Amino acid sequence: MIISPAERTQSVKPYYFSVKNPEIAALSAERMAKGLDPVINLGIGAPDGMPPAEAIETLRESALLPDSHKYQNYRGLPQLRAAFASWYERYYGVALDPETDIQPLMGSKEGILLISMAFVNPGDKVLVPDPGYPTYTSASLLVGAQMLTYDLKAGNGFLPDFDALESMDLDGVKLMWTNYPNMPTGTPASMELYERLVAFGKKHNILIVNDNPYSFILNDSPVSILAVEGSRECCLEMNSLSKAHNMSGWRIGMVCGAKEYVAEVLKVKSQMDSGMFRSLQLAAIKALEQGPEWFRKLNEGYRERLKVVCRLYDLLGLRYNKGSQGLFVWGEISPDNHYLTSDTSKTLGERMSDKLLYEAGVFMTPGMVFGKNGSNYIRASLCAPVELLEKAIEKISAL
Repeated sequence: MIISPAERTQSVKPYYFSVKNPEIAALSAERMAKGLDPVINLGIGAPDGMPPAEAIETLRESALLPDSHKYQNYRGLPQLRAAFASWYERYYGVALDPETDIQPLMGSKEGILLISMAFVNPGDKVLVPDPGYPTYTSASLLVGAQMLTYDLKAGNGFLPDFDALESMDLDGVKLMWTNYPNMPTGTPASMELYERLVAFGKKHNILIVNDNPYSFILNDSPVSILAVEGSRECCLEMNSLSKAHNMSGWRIGMVCGAKEYVAEVLKVKSQMDSGMFRSLQLAAIKALEQGPEWFRKLNEGYRERLKVVCRLYDLLGLRYNKGSQGLFVWGEISPDNHYLTSDTSKTLGERMSDKLLYEAGVFMTPGMVFGKNGSNYIRASLCAPVELLEKAIEKISAL
């Protein structure tokens, strides 16, 4: 390069899966060239089911209309915002004004950076969970924030330790990322947790941003932090169609909350794109209209997969929660586990992940990807059919 990259890019590493997935693809090709099965990838939580049929048909039909291919409103179609509002009212019991309280996003991952840019100045402090979604950290670093991690540990049920938070130097903290049902640990959300988070945000003038895409997965009673009285003063919530509607590649999400906060997010977003493809928005409306039977059927499949992953974890000798919610199961590894490589320079999660990948052709994500508190853990996705999960058990059993 004839110029140096911006200093902000030096603060972050490439996203783990952007590097690991090509490696797994190359290894799969090598295996198949030798007559072996490709790698069974249980890494990313990308749903493998089909979206609602009505959404697909609406996408097809609307794509044939000339008006679908023009620039769209930065705020999204009024019908889409109304559909999001109806969805929140029906399933979360939360009333949102579609005119002011909702901003559609091109996936909630976009929202993490937009919110960071909208509210965080260089030098501001941001509370980030450990373990947690790596993008919370990278977005914070990219905007020049001072990152403060807060621990999520098994001894506290992978919930925030509010006593520990109160003992931290919170002067200058602007924003706190939270995510329940939790990724990667599978810890459920509860109104008690949300009430404590709202009280904490109000007390310390911290914007609490709850990332809520897993609330329908392995859960019959989804909850929102915005259901807590007074939450609009200090909270935003993100949600998406990626997990609950099998639409991860469609990149359709939203952020909602008080109109003043949402307007600031739009201020940044309007500089970044020229609106979501109209056909996607119309299809999203159909997806959001799905009734409880859609989620019942979705979870029937995930519960069958969870049973098999539990058997896989029993084979691996891991400690885990059979009541996990979301798309992943989080397993704790003991130092004497015999499914570890001999490379003691790596974390237990990396040692198990490497052994399974290179010796059995099964990939599971090492927990250190999500922070230092994940070092002794490994994460498996439920986004694989039962037959493939059974095949993974067979391959690991042969080690």
